Amino acid sequence: MTLVQTRFRPESAPRVHGTVADTMEAAGPQVWGDMTVEVALSVMAAARTGHLVVCDDDGLCTGLVTRARLRAVRDGSGYTDRIRLRDIADVIAPFVSPLTMRAEAERVLRRRRLGVLPVVDERGNALGVLALSR
Repeated sequence: MTLVQTRFRPESAPRVHGTVADTMEAAGPQVWGDMTVEVALSVMAAARTGHLVVCDDDGLCTGLVTRARLRAVRDGSGYTDRIRLRDIADVIAPFVSPLTMRAEAERVLRRRRLGVLPVVDERGNALGVLALSR
């Protein structure tokens, strides 16, 4: 009798080729644009995440904000406790479709120096996020 060794590849293992849908992660916490910077930082800390998906009043994704961006705003000279996520100019981020080729989406991430990119459906609902592969 000959033993056969098989390898199991979990579905969650990243693929080198394929679409964004093959490798995207869960969107994580979704918040509204009227949230303050301090509250957003608290939500991130509680959720143990480095980003939040920002939505409008209809629940559609308008962008993504990172912990680094929020800290930079909070530590800036013009900071007040009234600054809302919608007031931060670069909250509006590029979006990617789940059908986009992963290599193309990664080029956008690198070119724009983004760490995370929101993945949205055709209506603008957040489906997940794409992070650069390591």
